[in-house]
Amino acid sequence: MSPSLITRALLALGLALALVPHPALAQQPASETPAIQGKTLTGAPFDLAALRGKVVLVLFWSTDCAVCRDKMPELRANAQGWNGKPFELVSISFDRREQDALDYEKLVATLAPSQHRPVALWAGNSAYKASEKRPAQLPSAWLLDKSGKVVESYTGRIPAEAWDRIADLL
Repeated sequence: MSPSLITRALLALGLALALVPHPALAQQPASETPAIQGKTLTGAPFDLAALRGKVVLVLFWSTDCAVCRDKMPELRANAQGWNGKPFELVSISFDRREQDALDYEKLVATLAPSQHRPVALWAGNSAYKASEKRPAQLPSAWLLDKSGKVVESYTGRIPAEAWDRIADLL
């Protein structure tokens, strides 16, 4: 085999490996405990640090994201299953307008009045401050343990195994 053929084969192999998804890399925990502060959609002050002692799933989403909207009922139902346990679901909307997030919350309250409501924030609020930038892809989520450290992060659909991980942390 000639050196140029070997070089081409190695380049093709390297390119093929670069295109293979790496879920382990996509789910690397953040290096620091994230800081998120702001006002909820109901106007209450919010500080993620105040939830230490609870397992927290922080969801970054938008109402114009079809995958996000599709998964919200499942997220609320699973969170409702841990009602009374040290668990909190926090949703942070990256909608362009706060009214879009408010309209969604009103719709859910009408269609599913007894279903669990996550703590909901709008990232565009002037009170919103976060130590991390907006995720590159929505939906994205962080799973925090009771000490406030990110133990898992997810991009795209939250896998079913995440709920097992939450149960283990509780």
